[in-house]
Amino acid sequence: MKDNLAEFQEVSYQLASKLCELGGLKPGQILVVGCSTSEVIGKKIGTAGSMEVAEAIINGLLRAVREKGVDIAVQCCEHLNRALVVEERVAERYGLTRVEAFPVPEAGGALASQAMNKLDNPVLVEEISAHAGIDIGHTLIGMHLRPVAVPVRIEGLDRLGAAPLVLAKTRPKLIGGARAQYRRVER
Repeated sequence: MKDNLAEFQEVSYQLASKLCELGGLKPGQILVVGCSTSEVIGKKIGTAGSMEVAEAIINGLLRAVREKGVDIAVQCCEHLNRALVVEERVAERYGLTRVEAFPVPEAGGALASQAMNKLDNPVLVEEISAHAGIDIGHTLIGMHLRPVAVPVRIEGLDRLGAAPLVLAKTRPKLIGGARAQYRRVER
């Protein structure tokens, strides 16, 4: 596994960086990430979490989002009701409801635990409506995406270790009817 840590970090960086580009994320927008480190190392979700794997993954993710000016929200596991670790400034900017707990590998998950260690001023929030998301190992991040999620595929990146990946960007709802226009038309 130790041989794979550099690979996990690099793939995580590539995933976040490319999704920010393909999803058109702007500085200050939010990328939600859910991750089962158990799945990454080929085990059943929730059975073999790894702080080492989580550290490699969070380092790659943070490098990418900081380069892009995007904010990250790291989803906890169901033992903390899928609460999210974010920077305090993000919670304040978006008016998010804070909750109290400290994620640990056994209740919250390894990635959320590492996010608490690596973010500058981390807090836990109850829910979020993110602009894009990365689901590593079927952790069910959909509840934290904006209403219209659009799948994103990155050629050559369909797994992180053994864990399957699901990536999504979001878009505004299309409203109107037969006469509605969705692009500016010069008149």
